[in-house]
Amino acid sequence: MDNSKVGNLIYNLRKEKGLTQKQLADSMNISDRTISKWERGYGCPDVTLLPSLSSILGVNIENILEGELASNDFVGGNMKRSNYFVCPSCHNIVLATGDIDISCCGRKVELLVAKKATDEEKLSITEIDSELFISSDHPMTKDHYISFIALATGDSVQIMKQYPEWGLQTRLPKHKHGKLLWFDTQFGLYYQLI
Repeated sequence: MDNSKVGNLIYNLRKEKGLTQKQLADSMNISDRTISKWERGYGCPDVTLLPSLSSILGVNIENILEGELASNDFVGGNMKRSNYFVCPSCHNIVLATGDIDISCCGRKVELLVAKKATDEEKLSITEIDSELFISSDHPMTKDHYISFIALATGDSVQIMKQYPEWGLQTRLPKHKHGKLLWFDTQFGLYYQLI
């Protein structure tokens, strides 16, 4: 750990938040001399202070310890290339249009990598009244079900949440071209082009 980098990050984040050393110190119940020491690279925060510092400055503890915030490259506007994440504990669904580090329920959530569905795995799609009627004979049990269906086009993503013990049937607006994705709780993320 580089004390100078950590101190410089704390300084920049404190300034970004519009806080003086005294205000930051008071909110952490420490002296402003301690903050000054950190910012000059003559020490670093005690482990017990990191959660409070992280919360006040609005950054992850990891980033404070690394002494830097990595910014992501701008990702163009094709929503078909969106990234999907599902928390293994609470099944929270997160959609991101670029690279992102995300955690939920105290754990880092990994990016789902979509697999092309085989003919047996594909969902049934029928056009009805300018909509796509999507269904499947998936058993949809409590332990094994399709958690969500997403239709991604060049400029939008529509996600339809699915629930265990319900039949998988949903309608989505018809688009000329798109990517239909779904998350099977046991086997991961699948896609098919429509």
